[in-house]
Amino acid sequence: MTRGPVGASLMITCLGDLFYPEVGERIVRLLQALGVVVDFPRGQTCCGLPLFNSGYRREAAAVARRTLPLFRDSEHVVVPSGSCAWMVKHEYPGLVRDGAERRAAEALSRRTFELSQFLVTVLGKTDFETELGGRVTYHDSCHLLRGLHESASPRTILRKLRGAEFVELPGSDECCGFGGSFSVRLPEVSTSILEKKLASIDSTGATCVVACDAGCLMQMQGGLGRRGSKVRAVHLAELLSREAR
Repeated sequence: MTRGPVGASLMITCLGDLFYPEVGERIVRLLQALGVVVDFPRGQTCCGLPLFNSGYRREAAAVARRTLPLFRDSEHVVVPSGSCAWMVKHEYPGLVRDGAERRAAEALSRRTFELSQFLVTVLGKTDFETELGGRVTYHDSCHLLRGLHESASPRTILRKLRGAEFVELPGSDECCGFGGSFSVRLPEVSTSILEKKLASIDSTGATCVVACDAGCLMQMQGGLGRRGSKVRAVHLAELLSREAR
């Protein structure tokens, strides 16, 4: 039996919606070019991660319960930020413990993927081109690396990316200092952590640093901008101009 096209729903996330709408648009165009049928469930809000991290589990559970029916019929859910993907995959099932809701949360967990995971593990796509060129390096966001245990998928794409040279970032697995509300509550510590990250980026000679989390992008973009640096912080999706094969 011939299988139909793969379907995916985009979960845009708060920072994506407010600060990086172009990333969401690029993801939609990219997935459509790969033959994926993309939809965008209306009524999306925050995934509940800021509430959860601040100890408001009851309120985070209410957000999870509101989110579950929005993506109930999604074949796959694609998320541009590893932190929000982690929240849905790892915390939703524990937040909603009633029978039917728990089963719905577990099912959504299995169908949810961060973008690079979806491209590599679901679609089997690893060969891409870029129009940006130059030398690129990669920062591991904390939730994607430690929460989802994912470091291979983005690197698989970047190492094979035609039109750019990939170089490893010293201390790539070290936090950039964002940490959600951490950067607001402890700005001096956050800035110190960021300065170390920016020095590591400078040492690579890269023209852009790639991340798969909007929070990390915002943190590094801010630091690079204050320095007057020509290095760009970009989302993985912004590099992928078209699929090669």
